[in-house]
Amino acid sequence: MPLNDIQAPNLGATPTASDVILKFLRNAISDGSLDEGEPIRQDEVARLFNVSKIPVREALKRLEAEGLVAFQRNKGAVVTSVSEPEIAQIFETRAILESNAIRLSVPHMTEETFREAEGFCDAFAGETDVAQWSALNWRFHSRLYLDAQRPFLVSTIRSVNDRLERYLRVQLALSAGQGKADREHREILAACRAGDAKRAERLLYAHIMGACSSLLHHLPGNRGQGQSPPAG
Repeated sequence: MPLNDIQAPNLGATPTASDVILKFLRNAISDGSLDEGEPIRQDEVARLFNVSKIPVREALKRLEAEGLVAFQRNKGAVVTSVSEPEIAQIFETRAILESNAIRLSVPHMTEETFREAEGFCDAFAGETDVAQWSALNWRFHSRLYLDAQRPFLVSTIRSVNDRLERYLRVQLALSAGQGKADREHREILAACRAGDAKRAERLLYAHIMGACSSLLHHLPGNRGQGQSPPAG
């Protein structure tokens, strides 16, 4: 039988060891299991997954590119820490990118867009597991950018959000931010339904920068108290 006639598994769709380790470490950083400044021992991770250090090193390099891990002399890979001014700058970058994405997307949105976005909105509002909030928040936001047909822009936004995920969990959990975020999500969605791209852009920018202000105020020990994010 010719090889072309044989049903073969799609290996391209199968996660590699590096992919699995990357997801595990990213989640551990996001939920605080791995704290800022904490070293990530390659040999320990390799033993945990029963693999060589090669896929571990690949995963750590990808986390370095995302800004979640840094390689230090005599320490190896460590979880990065982000100062309050850096957090504010990342939020500002996120607000600029996402408000631009939604402006481009609104004219092309369909009833399917609104139905799916509202579904994510409802799921976010009804979720009681803090660990799921940031994932549902991303699903809602990213759905609003899909119709812009700018995959590189959305991928860049995703990378910026990954840098902030651990802090978003803090902000949502400590500031009763879930309810406020839900109200603002619905206002943004209403502007999209009305086809008002400029209002959606303004609301989204204010939504993101408001979350930044709330986070800086509610960081453990109020280390961000009294600081303001960059003016929009």
